[in-house]
Amino acid sequence: MKRTIVKMIASGALGLVVGLGAAPPARAADAKAPYPSMAPLEQYLVADRDAEIALARSAAPPSISQDATVMVLGRHGYETAVNGKNGFVCLVERAWMSGFQSPEFWNPKNRSPVCYNPASTRSVVPLVTMRTEMILAGIPKEQIIEKLKAARAKKEFPPPEPGAMAYMMSKQAYLTDAGDHNLCHVMFMTPTMDPASWGAGASESPVLLLRQDAISAITTFLIPVGKWSDGTPADDHAH
Repeated sequence: MKRTIVKMIASGALGLVVGLGAAPPARAADAKAPYPSMAPLEQYLVADRDAEIALARSAAPPSISQDATVMVLGRHGYETAVNGKNGFVCLVERAWMSGFQSPEFWNPKNRSPVCYNPASTRSVVPLVTMRTEMILAGIPKEQIIEKLKAARAKKEFPPPEPGAMAYMMSKQAYLTDAGDHNLCHVMFMTPTMDPASWGAGASESPVLLLRQDAISAITTFLIPVGKWSDGTPADDHAH
């Protein structure tokens, strides 16, 4: 069941890495998608700032998230709402952090709480904020892809640092319309590599390959975990 959900998420709207290197589908194909274009901005925003802060913190156990910096989505990008002291950054990503080819790219229901550790805060969060700012500026997908490629070539965002990882253990997350909508897991981000070097996808291996991202040159591995951030069993929770 967990592997089925992972496949749904990987092809849908999981918060984190930017999309695959392939160009987005033609506009005629987009028109047939369930979310063919961006909804009004208000549908992506959370009116209650405190509610978004709490949702962002729910991505990781309180022992981590209570001292993390928290960012919330504003009309032009992410804004720091709480200054932390442990080097972690928690925020709620939206569906546009899925692959550019995802049919849920513009899904306004998506809420993906994630807490980045210090290594990924320095090397992955800049990519998240850059992409979000371009989305909210109304830049078309094709141009965003080219701008991200150019930014990577100019080293405007670094490759993932050793040890870069993130928690996605929120019971309140809505990652995709498919399946159970959610999956309790942690992620590890590396520069592009052969997934076999981690044993990803091997029989009985808990490590799964989430995505090979050709634009940002990031490989992301996913490991499902058995408890939500509040300590309750993940297998007992259903949406």
